[in-house]
Amino acid sequence: MVDLVSALQAVLGPKGWLSGSDADPYRRDWLNRYGVAPLGVARPASTAEVAAVVNICREAGAVVIPQGGNTGLCGGAVADQANAVIVSLSRMTAIGEPDLESGSILVDAGVVLAGLHEALEPHGLMFPMHLGAEGSARIGGLIGTNAGGSQAFRFGMMQDLVLGLEVLMPDGTVWDGLRAVQKDNAGYQLRKLFCGSEGTLGIVTRAVLRLYPTPKQQASALLVMSDFSAAVSFGAFLRGEAGEFLAGLEFFSDVGLTLALKHLPDLAYQLETRGDVYLLVEMASGSTRVPLDDILASALEWGMEQGLVVDGALANSGAQRAQFWRLREEQPEGQRLEGEQLKHDISVPPGAIARFIEAGAKLCNDILAGVRINPFGHLGDGNIHYNLSPPEGRADFDGKAAAFAEALAALATDMGGSFAAEHGLGRAKIAMADRNRSSTERILMARLKRAFDPQATMNPGVLVRVP
Repeated sequence: MVDLVSALQAVLGPKGWLSGSDADPYRRDWLNRYGVAPLGVARPASTAEVAAVVNICREAGAVVIPQGGNTGLCGGAVADQANAVIVSLSRMTAIGEPDLESGSILVDAGVVLAGLHEALEPHGLMFPMHLGAEGSARIGGLIGTNAGGSQAFRFGMMQDLVLGLEVLMPDGTVWDGLRAVQKDNAGYQLRKLFCGSEGTLGIVTRAVLRLYPTPKQQASALLVMSDFSAAVSFGAFLRGEAGEFLAGLEFFSDVGLTLALKHLPDLAYQLETRGDVYLLVEMASGSTRVPLDDILASALEWGMEQGLVVDGALANSGAQRAQFWRLREEQPEGQRLEGEQLKHDISVPPGAIARFIEAGAKLCNDILAGVRINPFGHLGDGNIHYNLSPPEGRADFDGKAAAFAEALAALATDMGGSFAAEHGLGRAKIAMADRNRSSTERILMARLKRAFDPQATMNPGVLVRVP
């Protein structure tokens, strides 16, 4: 492999090739569960250099592992064999000028999501993708995992926000699909095929993204709900009452709130009442003439009259709105600081959220009595981050992690949902997918993989098994 390394060093230069301890930050996944030491990390600075890396690796028989911000939770962006080159697009960070009239922008795949948000602020435009890892997650990785986030129910997932793509194919050729149009029915929807492919079909190098006007006003409320069923019912009412003005509909439990307040002392809970379930509601409008506060206050009053809402408060300032959102956004951090945890990324039809949580609690307690269950997520689209902590006084799950995962995956499948809502499959959930999805579906995916990557050099062992 000496010749391979020398060839890559010659193409990439000293800043573009990392090996040894310099490659350690790229080696392991975010949860530190997957990843072996690769041959090294290639950091190309252009699409031409990405193509050169892929061609050199293919000729040498080395596999290529595309990596964005490495914030994924399923081990899909790290190597599982020593004969691998991680390709990080962290040096490809160009952000074009937004097309104000068309509502689009051309960006490199290595752009960090928070950096894109910041770049758009002066233009009165926004990219409506928000998630906890936005300070590290890169556009290419978000496309590869078809990321969702807190506004997916209104604006869609990443596949709905991508208008065009440039992709480096496994054979070293470049597909230029950088068309800034929403409607393009000149064949198969290739741009959507790459969304969620986790780098197994090619490496996204540039993207045309869809933008929206920045809201001119917002109204937010933090509510204490009587139970999860009440939260679902109130959410359905809000979708009908607030319609296109509804921008956020997030739920979390008192288990998660307790952990967050315990471990993050600068957090503040400002309501007088505590409950089992909390709902964070946000409305937004591009017009200052829409009476958002009145609509939200009226909805809150209705919820209390119906016995769905126990207590609540409307944010009276931007600072208070930010405090409300931190209570939801710090749910993962509070649980992480508590110790060992198990993460499950579930989706069910929104109307089935309460039934899933109730049935899931019984399943989990049958597996390990006293396990602490922290469900939180996106009420509008049915995405539940169903995370577990060991029972009080225990440091682990008594070797029952697989039992929890299988039981919850089967329950979600039986309810017409998914065990991989927005985190993807990576290396972690391939066997689960084989057990919970039809053989026809899995065979079709394997055929796609073979058609795009017949030599199996592009992120093998991720998303699908190829015989």
